[in-house]
Amino acid sequence: MVEVTSKAVEKIRQAFQREGVQGGLRLGVLGGGCSGLSYQFKFDAKPRPTDQVFNFDGVQVFVDPKSLVFLDGMTLDWKDSLMQSGFVFDNPHAKKSCGCGTSFSG
Repeated sequence: MVEVTSKAVEKIRQAFQREGVQGGLRLGVLGGGCSGLSYQFKFDAKPRPTDQVFNFDGVQVFVDPKSLVFLDGMTLDWKDSLMQSGFVFDNPHAKKSCGCGTSFSG
């Protein structure tokens, strides 16, 4: 199971409207990055046949089976601070992450 906070859902919805795209948000994990694995985060028109599809207040999130192994239990949030604003991944499988917040090791 993947969770998306209401703040993150609103930011995703705004991004879809701003970019004029429809479909869902694809969350995934790719090899690489400073800590070994990187989060994938992009628009996708529709889910693939094997995707797990999550629905959060009308926003669909697609996760492929291989990525779900690393993302199960993760929460996607949105944080605003004086230094930066952006999406934050709270992943219980991440044993180590880098300063950028988009790379981790499991």
